[in-house]
Amino acid sequence: MQPEVRKHLYDMLQAASRLAEFTQGKTFEQYLEDSLLRSAVERQLGILGEALNRARRTDSETADRVRDARRIIAFRNLLVHGYDIVDDRLVWGILEAYLPGLSEDVRRLLSESGELEA
Repeated sequence: MQPEVRKHLYDMLQAASRLAEFTQGKTFEQYLEDSLLRSAVERQLGILGEALNRARRTDSETADRVRDARRIIAFRNLLVHGYDIVDDRLVWGILEAYLPGLSEDVRRLLSESGELEA
């Protein structure tokens, strides 16, 4: 795996870890009431999607092994360019339903490359 792709995968893993940390023990209602939390979550989702997009440009075969890679990148584009139509329920649903699997995929890829212990 190219060093550039590893860096992007690490960036994704760090963003996913921050998302988990920021939202641990929070409810959707708390998320709605906390504009700082919403901003932080959206920022990390943006970083995650951009890092995956950059990895995909360099090594699409590896990046496409992240489940829903194209949807993650598309959602990043929505966050950045469609900021005024972002649905908070959709963001929260993504965190609950997809964040654990995404983290698992990135860890697996880094582990397979010998860059991370399983």
